[in-house]
Amino acid sequence: MRPASDDGPVKLSAEIALAHRLADAARVAIRPHFRTSLEAERKGDASPVTVADRAAEEAMRRILTAEVPQDGVHGEEFGASKGRSGRQWVLDPIDGTVAFLAGRATFGTLIALLDGGFPVLGIIDQPILGERWLGVAGQPTTLNGQPASTRACRELADAMLATTGPHYFTPGEGDAYMALAARTDHKRMIMGGDCYNYALLASGFLDVVCEAGLKLHDFAALVPVVEGAGGLMCDWSGDPLHAGSVGHVLALGDPARLEDVLEALGGHSPVDGPAG
Repeated sequence: MRPASDDGPVKLSAEIALAHRLADAARVAIRPHFRTSLEAERKGDASPVTVADRAAEEAMRRILTAEVPQDGVHGEEFGASKGRSGRQWVLDPIDGTVAFLAGRATFGTLIALLDGGFPVLGIIDQPILGERWLGVAGQPTTLNGQPASTRACRELADAMLATTGPHYFTPGEGDAYMALAARTDHKRMIMGGDCYNYALLASGFLDVVCEAGLKLHDFAALVPVVEGAGGLMCDWSGDPLHAGSVGHVLALGDPARLEDVLEALGGHSPVDGPAG
């Protein structure tokens, strides 16, 4: 996440309020469909989409069009517009649609604001549990208004590692992930969780999340949340995440473990590229 200027947090007060209204609107659209006999369609990349995904994004887009028409919008379901302000709202109405369809409350609504291509504001909202993490550049992350903080991890061997699933990795990426897993407490490795893993890391319950093939709407909101809680997000080379990142994503609760994680991944470089 690009460092905030001294007056950044003050300037974002209106944007924070707007982001909360977006999350509230998405909750209203999503909740009636949870644990119902909802039908899912397959998109071009074979991922599922439901009427709840579309309704939530439409509700958020209506608000953005009315209140900040100068800003761009990048949404998972309805594409991207650049706007004219240099800022872009990035929306993932249901990150974890498979979990949503399975009745698991580990999905979330992701809302981010990018300035010059870098995330400066992010929300992870779990509409069923009523949990909302807010991260803003230059400010501490909060969970429902209370401070959220990552935890220390003295050794990589003690780390609790999570990923959404091995089927999202290409063979080269899978080798790199398993090399990292072998260096962590692999008996406590977590599979599944989507964006909720990053929220739990920001609250001190996980230590490392490693994923590949993520798109901008999958990771933009996570960056301010994790980093405002004391953690670090980057790609598999240790570089900051931004609008042009290719989708190899790391989240660390304790930034002191970055070199250990990169070393574990480095012997198995993902030469076959992201899973898409």
